Amino acid sequence: MREHLARVHSAELEGIHAKLIEVEVDLNVGLHAFNIVGLADKALNEARERVNSSLKNSGVKPPNRENRKITVNLAPADVKKAGAQYDLAIAIGYLLATHQIKKFETHDKIFMGELALDGRLRPIHGALNIAHMAAERGFQFLFLPKENANEAAVVKKVKVVSVENLLEAIEIIETRRPLVPHTYEPPRPLTSNAPDFADIKGQENAKRALMIAAAGGHNLLMSGPPGVGKSLLAHAMVGILPPMNLDESIEVTKVWSAAGIPVGGLLASRPFRAPHQTATLPAIVGGGSDPKPGEISLAHRGILFLDEFPEFQRHIVESLRAPMEMGAVRVARARGTLSFPARFTLVAAMNPCPCGYYGDQEKDCKCAAFEVIRYQKKISGPIVDRIDLHVSVPRVPIEELRTRSSSAISSKTIIETIAAARALQESRFKNLSISTNAEMNSRQTENLIHLQPAAETFLEKITKTNLSPRSYFRLLKTARTIADLESQESVGAEHVAEAWSYRIREEA
Repeated sequence: MREHLARVHSAELEGIHAKLIEVEVDLNVGLHAFNIVGLADKALNEARERVNSSLKNSGVKPPNRENRKITVNLAPADVKKAGAQYDLAIAIGYLLATHQIKKFETHDKIFMGELALDGRLRPIHGALNIAHMAAERGFQFLFLPKENANEAAVVKKVKVVSVENLLEAIEIIETRRPLVPHTYEPPRPLTSNAPDFADIKGQENAKRALMIAAAGGHNLLMSGPPGVGKSLLAHAMVGILPPMNLDESIEVTKVWSAAGIPVGGLLASRPFRAPHQTATLPAIVGGGSDPKPGEISLAHRGILFLDEFPEFQRHIVESLRAPMEMGAVRVARARGTLSFPARFTLVAAMNPCPCGYYGDQEKDCKCAAFEVIRYQKKISGPIVDRIDLHVSVPRVPIEELRTRSSSAISSKTIIETIAAARALQESRFKNLSISTNAEMNSRQTENLIHLQPAAETFLEKITKTNLSPRSYFRLLKTARTIADLESQESVGAEHVAEAWSYRIREEA
C-alpha cells in the first residue's frame, strides 16, 4: 500500500440488497482540494463538509487544514452511490491515509454511518440488509450507529459494533476502548389494537370470508353501502393473522429497513398497509429515481388494504396484476431491474355504485343503471379474476347493533383455528418454498389437492360455465383452505360449494 493511500469498506443499497463498496482515500501534493468520485449523488458530495466539521469537532486535524489534494474514490465506479452513509468510512479512510490513527486490518470491517457536524453518528437505511451482505462476504465486524445496531445484530455471523460518535469509533479501532459486539435484544411486543371479532355485530358471512382469507392467504373484496363496517372488518383481520416465523420476519424487516422506516429490531407483527386513493404509482408499486419499496412490498407477508377500490387510478390497480400472481414486483431502470418481494394478501372494499346504496334495503339508490355498471367496471376482469373471495357486506339493523350477544366468536378462538389450518399447510409444503394455499401454482394444486368423488362431480357441473383456468385453480385452492379449517385430509363437495359461493359469476 502506498504511504498516503487507504482502503476501507462500506456498502450501497440496491433495492433491498446491499452491495459492497470500496472506499479509497488518496493524498497528493498540491493545493487543497477534496474530491469524491465514483458516481456520487449530491448528498454524498456534501460529505466533505460533514467530514471536515466532524473531524475538527472530534479533536482531529481535518482535511481543510491540509494543503494537499484529497481524492476519495468509491468503487466500483459504475454503481450509483446515494445518501450520507459513507461519511464514517470516508473519515476513517482519511485518518488512515494521514497516519492520524495507527494502521489496522481493514479487510474484515465495514463502516457505515452519517456524521453530524459534532461527530455524532446518525442512523442509516438498510442495516439488516448490509449485515446479511457482510456475513455472506466473510466480514467479521460491522461498525454502525447505535440506533441501527440492534436491527443488524439479528445476523449472528458478523459482530456488530455499536458506536455513538466518530471519536468512539477511533478509540475502538486503536484498542483504547474495548470492542464489545452488540447483543440482539428482541423488541417488546406491541399490543394489538385490532378490533375483536366478538365486538363486531352481525356480518357473519364477511367474518367467515375473512377467516378463510387469513387461513390461506387469499385475496378478498368486500362490497356494501357506506358505514356498514367494511374498514372495521379489514382492521379486525390483522388480529387473526398468525405470527410470522423467523424467515418471514427477516424478509419483512429487510424491506422496511431498505425503505427507511425505523424498526429497531425484527418485526414480529404482520404488516397492515392502507394507502390512500391519491397515492402515486411509485408509492404503491415502488421505484422512483432512487428506487425504494412501495406499499405492496411494505405489505409483504401481511395485508394490503385498498379502501374505495374503484377510486384508485386504473393504471395503479392494473399494476397489481403481476405482483398478485408472482409475489414480487420488478422495477425496470436504465441501469438494470430491481426486484422487491410483494407476497401480500389484498383486502379491498368498495361501494356497489357511485352513491353507495345500490341494493340497499333501507335507502334508495339514485344512480342510473349505466352509472352502476360503469362504476363496477372500473375494476377490470383480470383483477376480479385474481380475487378469490367476493363478499357482500349489508347494512346491519339497528336493533341487532343494540343487542348484546354472548355467542359471538372471539378473535382468540379464531386465531387457534387458523393456527391449526396453517400447521396443516406447513406440513403440506415442507419441501416447497411456499407457505400458504394461495401460493400454490397450477401443478402443485393438481398434485396436492385431493378431491372426494362428490367434489369431482360438483366441479364437473360448475366447469361447464365460462370459468377461466385461473379461476378454476383459485377455486380449488380456496376449497383446500376451507377443508384445512375443518382439519379434513381431502376436499369435499361442501368445501368446493362454499368456495364457489364466494366467486362472482356473471355468466351464471
